[in-house]
Amino acid sequence: MLDDVVPPEERLEELGQRLRRHLMQLVGIAVAAEADQEDGQAEQLIRRARQVRSEDMPSDHGQAVGHLRRMAWSVNELLERLVAIQCLKEPAAST
Repeated sequence: MLDDVVPPEERLEELGQRLRRHLMQLVGIAVAAEADQEDGQAEQLIRRARQVRSEDMPSDHGQAVGHLRRMAWSVNELLERLVAIQCLKEPAAST
């Protein structure tokens, strides 16, 4: 999502809100399934997701893009881990 194209400044807040919602949803699923208690890697990813979600969006455009990338990576890594430990089904491939 953010690797190839740098989003314009006016979209940063919207993207940040969307990524925060995704992180909250994935963390909620993981905690409800007790993945944080049964899988050390999931526990670490949940901790990282909570930490990056709680950080304020930097005012500098470049730093804000870096923050969005860290949130996006956290979403991706946590999603992949939850699929691997069968808390979620693999998402359908987009065309």
